[in-house]
Amino acid sequence: MKLYSIEALPILSKSIKLNHQLFFVPEFISDSEQLVKSFSTLGRDLQTFLETSLKVFHDLELENDGIKELEFNNIKTPKIYKAKKFACQSLKGKGANTGIKVIYAHHPEEKKIDLIEIYFEGDKQEEDKNRIFRYYSN
Repeated sequence: MKLYSIEALPILSKSIKLNHQLFFVPEFISDSEQLVKSFSTLGRDLQTFLETSLKVFHDLELENDGIKELEFNNIKTPKIYKAKKFACQSLKGKGANTGIKVIYAHHPEEKKIDLIEIYFEGDKQEEDKNRIFRYYSN
């Protein structure tokens, strides 16, 4: 297993410098396994995203225009977010505007983040609302 491979993500989540516990819904791992076929640096890029964007936004509570809360009438808690800016080394020259989106749930009281979905905007236009409702509808 490579250090930054998708298979290592659950193991790496314990070493990521973030003041939240990280969890992955099973479909997130499947999404990642599919994307890494096209974007070989995805594992390392995801670790960087978690240690920078999520740390700044949730641990340091600083504004990040690349992360937006998604509003759902039938989900009160946890808050669901979409990260629209995700730097991917496999897409050189794009910076953080690569078209890769990450959907996650934030449980602030529990200091917990659930990674729900990762997708490339070229393959699909929006998040899987059915998946979100399956896990989080109140």
